[in-house]
Amino acid sequence: MKLAIDGPSPADELRSLREWLVTDPALRGRVGLEAPPPAPGTLGSALETLAVAVGPGGVATALASVLVSWIRRRSGGVTLTVRRADGSSFELKVASVRGLTPKDVTEMTRQLSDSLEGRGDEGSPEGS
Repeated sequence: MKLAIDGPSPADELRSLREWLVTDPALRGRVGLEAPPPAPGTLGSALETLAVAVGPGGVATALASVLVSWIRRRSGGVTLTVRRADGSSFELKVASVRGLTPKDVTEMTRQLSDSLEGRGDEGSPEGS
């Protein structure tokens, strides 16, 4: 699974998200930063995505919970794009999750977990 961020400082936001993800024991060792090979004549390349190995054992639920928590705490306009291994993708936006009630957060986390695992008919969590 690949995670990409669209916002004012995508590389910084990817690093921030990675820090949040690796603090969860279920995700430790499953998260890596990805950058394309540097263009000829440049010193390096910018970060583009995070790769997360999602498998059985509640990993999708842990990932969903961290993603919702992280994006709710962003201060600016950030859009998180999640691309599954099958090529399907969906987005989460700060505006869609910031004002949610605890009950709404629980439901969004459940729907996101289902979407991350490719379950359900909706294809993306409500509010995205």
